[in-house]
Amino acid sequence: MSGLLKSSIGRKVAMALSGLFLVVFLTQHFVINLSSVLSPDTFNTWSHFMGTNGLVQFGLQPVLIFGVVFHFVMGIRLELQNRKARPVKYVSYKGSANANWMSRNMIITGLVILAFFGLHFYDFFFPELAHKYIDGDMSGLLDPNNPALGYKYHPETVHKFEPFWRVVLYVISFVLLMLHLLHGFQSSLQSIGFNNKYSKALKVVTKAWAIIIPVGFIFIALYHHFNQLSH
Repeated sequence: MSGLLKSSIGRKVAMALSGLFLVVFLTQHFVINLSSVLSPDTFNTWSHFMGTNGLVQFGLQPVLIFGVVFHFVMGIRLELQNRKARPVKYVSYKGSANANWMSRNMIITGLVILAFFGLHFYDFFFPELAHKYIDGDMSGLLDPNNPALGYKYHPETVHKFEPFWRVVLYVISFVLLMLHLLHGFQSSLQSIGFNNKYSKALKVVTKAWAIIIPVGFIFIALYHHFNQLSH
């Protein structure tokens, strides 16, 4: 692995694979979050399973965290390497003539998305860890105001979207995620050598996915915010 990462091509392939892994995670995360709109009970059940299952917590979760960190660190490293290797100065470099805005600003959208992950962890991940492993109180995950519902994953998720400023941050972050994915998803497949008669159709699919998933997350945030106002 260390030998592979020493080459520029190896780094691109490694970043592409980590990006595709995160695409799978994002899809799964969206499906669970969408259930918070469709069925609170289902959302609580799935959230509790993901939050307490040993394989998920101690197997998949560390892999996910490593994948996120690795992807962004590798992306920053490749961007700095590309800038260093560019034969012309920025003052005379006409980037728009050679690449679109999304491809030229992947590092910017990536850093904003990474900051968003920090907010998301602060909102949901760290409080749950505190309940389970610091307080040692699994009852802290129960909803005291609605015993019939069982767990408070859904009420806490809805509550997080009450402040309008947080909803605005989520919307901005997912718009930038959309821009990041519109270039990154297809680029990842090209980096691993996917180039055949299905490439055009796959390009349509990746663009559709890159739009639908972020828009879906935006819908969830807006739904929970305005649904509270109506009540």
